[in-house]
Amino acid sequence: MKSFLTLFLVALAGVLILFAADLAKAQTAAKKSPKKKVRRAFVPITDNPALPRVLLIGDSISIGYTLPVRAALKGKANVHRPPENCGPTSRGVEKIDAWLGKGRWDVIHFNFGLHDLKLIDGKHQVALKDYEKNLRAIVKRLKETGAVLIWCSTTPVPKTSNPPRHNEDVLAYNAVAQKIMEENRIPTDDLYAFALPQLEKIQLPSNVHFSGKGYRVLTGRVAKEIGKALKQRQETKVR
Repeated sequence: MKSFLTLFLVALAGVLILFAADLAKAQTAAKKSPKKKVRRAFVPITDNPALPRVLLIGDSISIGYTLPVRAALKGKANVHRPPENCGPTSRGVEKIDAWLGKGRWDVIHFNFGLHDLKLIDGKHQVALKDYEKNLRAIVKRLKETGAVLIWCSTTPVPKTSNPPRHNEDVLAYNAVAQKIMEENRIPTDDLYAFALPQLEKIQLPSNVHFSGKGYRVLTGRVAKEIGKALKQRQETKVR
């Protein structure tokens, strides 16, 4: 009986030692793998219920002006965005319902293009005809929200960037988008035309993105257009 008890205690001790070793390994691994920081632009905000709700949909360009636009419209609107890069129109079709959520929206400022027209192995990520099809589906869904919609044209790209993009493609994709917006009577925040004459001062070299100063410049334009839409929304409610 004593020998059985001794063997049992030895076995139990062995199991505890192995458990402790595995736990120590797990804790060490956790320390070596710190939590990934969430970009500030992706952090959800708490609404002021007295203010209208604005949604920004777009790629990394819109991510760059999300926080400054929110600051510019502080006290005037609750400015939200999806907690991710909205990427190409193919992703937009897939995720638009999730991005809209269940709340009401007063103004939606949206863009797709830079990811659609980028070249992967010599081909556009989303062909122009598919871009048109996808964008039409997105517009249809956005109109169902009853919000005031603002289309934002895709900004210019430099001659060299990685992944490669061509400015003639920006013009072609913007033209297709503009046709859709005109058909649906959606105004355009023409960031392409706005940014083009001042690219050397506001865009990073060989990069589709903008400098800190550049994003502040874009913010002024975007906030102004949203402000006009908010005024339109308020006038519609009064009627």
